[in-house]
Amino acid sequence: MAEPEYLTVSLLTEYLRRKFDLDPYLSKVYLTGEITNFRKRPGHQYFSLKDEHAKINVVMFKSAFARLKFEPKEGDTVRVVGRVTLYPASGQYQIVIEQMAPEGVGELYLAYEQLKKKLSDEGLFAKNQRPLRLFPKRVAVITSPSGAVIQDIMTTVARRYPILQIVLFPAQVQGNQAAATIVTQLRRVKAMGGFDALIIGRGGGSIEDLWPFNEESVARALADMPMPIVSSVGHETDTTITDFVADHRAATPTAAAELVTSVKLTDGITRLQEDQLRIRQAMQNRIQAARDRLNRSAQSVVLTQPGRLYDQYLQQVDQLKVRLQTAEQNQLTALAQRVRLAETSLNPRQLSVRVANTRQTVVNDRRRLQSAAQVIIKSQRQRFDLANDALDHLGPDQILGRGYSYVTSPRGKALTKVGDFKPGAKALIHVEDGTVPVVVEERKQKNG
Repeated sequence: MAEPEYLTVSLLTEYLRRKFDLDPYLSKVYLTGEITNFRKRPGHQYFSLKDEHAKINVVMFKSAFARLKFEPKEGDTVRVVGRVTLYPASGQYQIVIEQMAPEGVGELYLAYEQLKKKLSDEGLFAKNQRPLRLFPKRVAVITSPSGAVIQDIMTTVARRYPILQIVLFPAQVQGNQAAATIVTQLRRVKAMGGFDALIIGRGGGSIEDLWPFNEESVARALADMPMPIVSSVGHETDTTITDFVADHRAATPTAAAELVTSVKLTDGITRLQEDQLRIRQAMQNRIQAARDRLNRSAQSVVLTQPGRLYDQYLQQVDQLKVRLQTAEQNQLTALAQRVRLAETSLNPRQLSVRVANTRQTVVNDRRRLQSAAQVIIKSQRQRFDLANDALDHLGPDQILGRGYSYVTSPRGKALTKVGDFKPGAKALIHVEDGTVPVVVEERKQKNG
């Protein structure tokens, strides 16, 4: 019996991979399932699809993933189109997805709702709420140059406000390149400046046709515009991201033109004429009121009889003169009285009596002062004697007289403890009537 031929793992895996690749039923598979193990990566995406009983690995290359209009997430049920293949490195089969859409909800609608929520959470929709200028001079329009939008706008402006300058910035409003051209024209409008408002719009269509106005790049470029924005995209029932970002929304291009020309030129001229009439009437009323005041002033007493202005002041001057004369008389009388009293007090006879009385007062005061000084001196001497006696009782001589003594070194330092006495050292014993020199032979420390 011949020896069997053994295959390598690589050969077997390659054989199975070719079986997968050449099978016509696996080259294009339509599959539905729930996304699991999803984590968005910067390049290719790797996750799985599952149902109640099975799971398959998924690969979605960067180019295919970039074409998605919505943001897939864990748990989403999706429909995918792809091809089944085998990955040799792991030996597992997988599906390479080329297209993916949400189950039950359109891909574009889901992308629209996701972007709408994202920009709303950022506050982008509430950023611009600017009013339109009442009498604009220059308005920019971004739309297709061949569509009905620009024609409707120009017709409405010519009818309502013909002096308004309309500047068209042509852009694609449908297709894959439309969003890029719209952003380019928005940047041109911003760079040029000098516009009182911006109208952006196109006619109606499907969500696919209107999709450039749902792109995030267009929304952010609109939010950065320095002038008020009027959005007129689609029909009245169509709502795009552009409508939320704009300051104002118009259902039709005609309505957009009416918004930026809120006052007709004829109405504006009529209003100016009415304002001119009101101003003229108000000025005439003010002039007449001023003329009436002038007439009343010219007929006033101040101007017709100016001498009467001083009557009251002359009377006040007379009253002040009388008061001044009376005050001077009273002051002179008081001074004369003081002079008479001073003359009386300076009489020689009375002066000698006052001198004698003052001398007697001085003598009496001197006697009282001497007597008081003697009493104080005596009292202080008694206090001194008492203090001296008390000091004698407390002095060291009194203590020595009662049989006490104290010992010092020959230099006079008091020796009070056993440690101060050193055998062989000299000391002096102080008694009441002198000192006794001694020599220390020994010392004893008290126990306890």
